[in-house]
Parts: sequence; structure tokens; C-alpha cells
Amino acid sequence: MAAGGAHARGQGLAMGLAAALIGGGWQVATRQATTGAFEPTDLALIRYGVPALVLLPVLARGGLLPPGVPRLLLALLVLGAGLPFGLLAMTGSRHAPAAHMGVLMAAGSPLIAAALAWALWRQRPSPQRLAGLALMALGVALLAGSSLAGWSPAHARGDLLFLLAALLWAGYTLGFRRSGLGAWQAAALVNAWSLLLVLPALAWQGGSALARAPAADLGWQLLWQGLLAGLLGLWTYSRAIALLGAAQAAAFGALAPVVSALGGWWWLGDRLGSSDLLAIAAAVAGVLLASGAWAERPVPAGARR
Repeated sequence: MAAGGAHARGQGLAMGLAAALIGGGWQVATRQATTGAFEPTDLALIRYGVPALVLLPVLARGGLLPPGVPRLLLALLVLGAGLPFGLLAMTGSRHAPAAHMGVLMAAGSPLIAAALAWALWRQRPSPQRLAGLALMALGVALLAGSSLAGWSPAHARGDLLFLLAALLWAGYTLGFRRSGLGAWQAAALVNAWSLLLVLPALAWQGGSALARAPAADLGWQLLWQGLLAGLLGLWTYSRAIALLGAAQAAAFGALAPVVSALGGWWWLGDRLGSSDLLAIAAAVAGVLLASGAWAERPVPAGARR
């Protein structure tokens, strides 16, 4: 592999890992917020409003309807990573635990993306990537068996919302690279359109309750929703797609429930059983395979005997 290609892959792997870390932390922060003092629409205002304002200079260069981007594809991006995705995930977190969010949404999305890529464009995974996807599916199944052990009918609504959010996120994953947009431009568009959509929803419900939220909780959510998830998370994931490809970048989504599980153990004191540890190992190995981190590198011509 050429030096430039190896450098791009290294950057892509770093971006995918960063996106997974942010995504896993966001799941825990969102569950904490929606079971506390925040409504999903309040969180959506932070999640999309803060980065929309920060990225206004980027948006000004291309506008809300950038030339050359099909409107249907633009709608797919906004649906997949914008307000519809966010509201599904945030509302689901009110009804089901963060562990369900990680298993059913973050880890399910790469498998959906791979299936859609094959169905729509006949992009068959290589044997190495297929093995990685199988390991990821094993990790999902093991985490599901552990986290869903206490499942009740009350969780069904949240679980369904997580699955719908996973489907939308897979759509963004497949649509971004075909849009021809840069990572910052895509983030600016998604957040700007989402802010325009959430304002009427807030007006319909009678305004936002953010002014009445405790200052410490509000600051914590501004950090996680607005800066980390809304700004850096979407950018790092989009860069991973640009550098690695949609299916390989989506593979890193399987690390998000791992981050959630480890974060719960470290932050909340949740115990990790043997099945949880095995699931973590399977997910990590699957991501390394599916992302190409273990891809065979050809020997340079000058190094051959």
C-alpha cells in the first residue's frame, strides 16, 4: 500500500474510534438527561442548535440547498443524522435503558448499512469484512442476551424507536459519501435544517424548559449534546466515511455499546459479567476486521527480492 493510502487509513481508523467513543458517551448522557429534567425536544435544541450556530460560516458558503446535491439525498442526510434520528433516539432513551440503546441502535446500524449496501448496490463484503461483521453480530447477540435479560413490555416502545434510529443512521452512512459534501459542510447542513425543524416543535409544545434546568446539568448537556455529539461526533464519523468508505466506517458503531458498558462500569458502578467481557472482545475484533485495520498490505516493489 502506498504511504498516502496507509496514512489515510490511519486517519480513518482514528476518526472512527473517536466517533465511537463520542457515540457511546452520548448514549449515557442522553439517558441521564431524558430521565431527569430534560424533554427530548429540549435536548434536540441543544444538540442541533449549538453546532448550527458554530457552523454558520460554513453554511454561508454553500447555503441550505447546496448546488449539485440532489434534494432527495439531502433529505436522507437530514433524516439520518438530524432531528428525526435524534428525536427517535432521545425519546427511546426515556423508555429503555442505555444498554438497549447501545445494542439495538449503535451496534445494529453497521449491520443494517452492510445489508443495504449489498441490496442496493451489490457491494458484497470481502471474506475478511464478512468475518468482522459476524464477530460484531456475535457481540451484539451477547450484549443483547445480557442487557435484555430484564426486558419488560414497557421497554418495547423504546427498543422499537432505537431500531428505527439505527435504520436512519445507516441511511446517513450510505448517503454521505454519495453526496460529495465535505464533513464540515454536511455537519453544517444537518444541524441547520434540524434547528429549523425543531423550532416549530418547541413552539407547539409551549416553549423550552431549558431556562428552568439546573445550571450544572445544563452545562453537562451543552458539552455532550452540542459540542461533542452534535459537532465533533458527526464530523469525525463523516471523515471516517470519507476515508474508509461507508461500510467500514459503520463498523465502528459496534464499539459504541462497548463504550456504554465500560462507561457504566466505571461511572455508574455497573458490574460486567463474563458474557459482557466476551461481547466486548468480539466487537473489538469485529471492528478491526471490518474496518480494514488488519488488511493485508502488499510488499513494496523495491522491497521484493
